[in-house]
Amino acid sequence: MKYSEIQSLSSEELNEKIASEQEALRKLKFAHAISPIENPMKIKESRRNIAKLQTALRSKSGN
Repeated sequence: MKYSEIQSLSSEELNEKIASEQEALRKLKFAHAISPIENPMKIKESRRNIAKLQTALRSKSGN
């Protein structure tokens, strides 16, 4: 997801996206612990998406 797309979302939508991404990351980590997933870079990508969403949320809230 591009940062320009993230910035166009409302605060409520950002909170929902953060929650869904965190759930997806948790599932990815769990699946990777049981048996290595095919593309472990998905974990890194998911963490970065969460960080982008949180950054956009903080900038909207004004610090």
